[in-house]
Amino acid sequence: MSKKITIEPITRVEGHGKVTIKLDKNNKVTQSRLHIVEFRGFERFVQGRPYWELPVLVQRLCGICPVSHHLAAAKATDILVGIGADELTATAEKMRRLMHYGQIFQSHVLHFFHLVSPDLLFGIDADPAIRNIIGVALKHKDLAVRGVLMRKFGQEIIKVTAGKKIHGTGAIPGGINKNLTIAERDYFLDGKAIPSVDTMIEWALDTVEFIKSYQKENRQFIDGYAAFPSNHLSLVAKDGALDLYHGVLRAVDAEGNRILDDIDYSEYYKYIAEEVRSWSYMKFPFIKSLGKEKGWYRVGPLARLNTCDYIPTPLAQKEFEEYKSYTHGKPNNMSMHTHWARLIETLHSAERIKQLLNDPDLQQTDLVKKGQKASVGVGLLEAPRGTLFHHYQINENDQVTMCNLIVSTTNNNEPMNQAVNWVAMNTISGKPEPQITEGLLNGVEVAIRAYDPCLSCATHAIGKMPLEVAFVDEYEKVISSKCKNID
Repeated sequence: MSKKITIEPITRVEGHGKVTIKLDKNNKVTQSRLHIVEFRGFERFVQGRPYWELPVLVQRLCGICPVSHHLAAAKATDILVGIGADELTATAEKMRRLMHYGQIFQSHVLHFFHLVSPDLLFGIDADPAIRNIIGVALKHKDLAVRGVLMRKFGQEIIKVTAGKKIHGTGAIPGGINKNLTIAERDYFLDGKAIPSVDTMIEWALDTVEFIKSYQKENRQFIDGYAAFPSNHLSLVAKDGALDLYHGVLRAVDAEGNRILDDIDYSEYYKYIAEEVRSWSYMKFPFIKSLGKEKGWYRVGPLARLNTCDYIPTPLAQKEFEEYKSYTHGKPNNMSMHTHWARLIETLHSAERIKQLLNDPDLQQTDLVKKGQKASVGVGLLEAPRGTLFHHYQINENDQVTMCNLIVSTTNNNEPMNQAVNWVAMNTISGKPEPQITEGLLNGVEVAIRAYDPCLSCATHAIGKMPLEVAFVDEYEKVISSKCKNID
């Protein structure tokens, strides 16, 4: 008798999804899928709205990474008001970059300390009663406090640049609505009210050392778990540097060969298409020249460190060189190394924040530029979870007539499905008497969690996030089930 395992929803990720794993009568895995089951509608919601609302309206997609949507929409509306991607005033561009690197810093810290560290500190099979952020706070108090203060620092950066920590208004079409005062700058530099940016750099460096030590002690797990070859895509600066705010679009295959060679991202639709499958509300992007079967790719920290040539800050560059030497300069296809890459980016973000805080351009008053209106605007940037696409068209009445969003987690849809299948094939398939254990459930989620998915960006989650796993027969009749976090 065939069976199906359902994990719904997945925990310690942003948003709502479920996993199904089908087994044949010999308990061989025949199918495994990550389903996104909430409806996505923002691309329709914004139609008919005036374009200048977009930077504020579209960021309501998410309460975790609104800054990324705020800035991607702002970059697209810059084009609509006739300001090219490289034509902002120096103050406007640097204020946006400061906002963005504050977002990257706080989001990466949130993911590592709050969502991932329980798996690393206690183990995948640990008692779930302690394998959580409360357990981290009780057993590793100093680490937990450091995580809280680091995230607070990033949130404070967002507050002074965007106006508030969540759903701010700092970026407007053609520029920004404020600069950075000397008092606001010194708040982050002098260390009197909160730990300084120098302390953030020191703590970020310590966290990179932690993941390197963990990798050495747990090499088989970190190197082998859910590892598989893939293509990788991200923005890079025109000189090949890591740039999380702006650049050209580059993609490489699993061996490092260029697939997309630094193309203008405003023409992304010539190179990237999206497939819809009946069992998920989340689309499956792919590179057109390779087709649906071979054209899928990863985005995010792992992909970014595979596509860029170097990191333009000294401490992160030193860590990048050590990271790249582990794969002899070849692309890194080890999913769990995404955590290592993410922490190098955390260090880079702290360094960039310090550079920007000391830049006198942030106190200048030339904030906005105007040009000749256009009817189409495309804005891309590197969100914490990967490349984020915003594409709009407007009519003669300034109303939005078309919106296409490819969010970071959507780009990682097929890789996450590949990761689920890896875990299913390697931990369940063929076992004579499969048992639904806590370790099994969490193992599937660990593979997904490496991508830091923000499902609420691609869908719209509401309510609590319980977990239910069930065995069903070929007629969908439930044979047994386990639940947690359900009232």
